[in-house]
Amino acid sequence: MEENQTMVTEFILLGFGLGLKIHIVLFGLFSLFYTITLLGNGVILGLICLDPRLHTPMYFFLSHLAIVDISYVCNMVPQILVNLLDPTKPISFARCITQTFLFLTFGHIECLLLVMMSYDRYVAICHPLRYTVIMSWRLCIFLAITSWTCGSLLALVHVILIVRLPFCGPHEINHFFCEILSVLKLACADTRLNVVVIFTASVFILVGPLCLVLVSYTRILLAILRIGSGEGRRKAFSTCSSHLCVVGLFFGSAIITYMAPKSRHPEEQQKIIFLFYTFFNPMMNPLIYSLRNAEVKGALRRALCKEILSHL
Repeated sequence: MEENQTMVTEFILLGFGLGLKIHIVLFGLFSLFYTITLLGNGVILGLICLDPRLHTPMYFFLSHLAIVDISYVCNMVPQILVNLLDPTKPISFARCITQTFLFLTFGHIECLLLVMMSYDRYVAICHPLRYTVIMSWRLCIFLAITSWTCGSLLALVHVILIVRLPFCGPHEINHFFCEILSVLKLACADTRLNVVVIFTASVFILVGPLCLVLVSYTRILLAILRIGSGEGRRKAFSTCSSHLCVVGLFFGSAIITYMAPKSRHPEEQQKIIFLFYTFFNPMMNPLIYSLRNAEVKGALRRALCKEILSHL
C-alpha cells in the first residue's frame, strides 16, 4: 500500500436514496415491524419460560430462536432507522465491523438451530417411544451451546479476514447496513480469499444444514404416511408444518443472497432481499409458531386468563 493513502475510519451507508418523504414513511413502517418483532418474540420467550407445559426440547430450541431473532433485529434495525432520518450520518469502522460480526453470528446460529429443531421433530415422530431418552436435557444443552459457539467462531473468521484488509477509500457502502459483501467492495486489496471463504462457509452453514433438514423431513414424511389413522397423520404433520414454513423462509432468502450468481441480482434487488431477510423472517417466526401451534395458543390463553383473574 502506498504511503500517501489515507485509511478510512468511518463509512457512509447510502441506504435507499428515495427522498425524505419516502424515508419518513419507511421509518414509520420499519418502526412498526421492529415493535411487532420484539413483542412477538418476547411473548413467545415469556410463555416458554413461564409455562411448565412448554418446558420441552422443542420449545427449548424455540426459545433460543426467539433470542436470536430479538438480537438480530436489535443489531440491524436501529442503524437502519437512524440512516433513514439522517442518511449522511457516518458509522465508525469499529461499529461497522461489529455490526457485520453480529449479523453473521446470529445468521449462523439460526441456521444451526433450525437443524436442531428438525432433528427434534424427527426423533419425536420417528422414535416417539425413545424421545425422552434421545432428546435428553444434556443433549439439548450441548446442541444449543454448539450452535452458539460454532456460529460465533465462524463469524469471527470472516471478521478477522476483513480487519486484515486496508480500507483507503471510497467510504460509501451501497447498502443500509454493513453487509459483508458490500464492505469488501471498499477494500483496496485483493479480497479473493474473503470471497472464497464466504462461499465455502455458505456451503457449510446453508447448503449442509438445509440438506440435513430435508433428510429429516423426508424420514418424517415417510413415517407420517405409515400412520394408520387420518387424525394421527394430521396431528403429526401439524407439529412439523410451522418449522417447515420457517425453514423455507430463512434458507430460501439466505441462499438467494449468498449463493445465487451476482449478475442476476443487482445491488438494489439485493437490498430488497435483505429487507425480507431482516424484517419479514424475524417478525413472522413468532406468528407462524403461535398461529399454527395449539400448545403455544393454549399457553397464551392460560397466561391471559391468569392475568385477568389476578386483577379481579
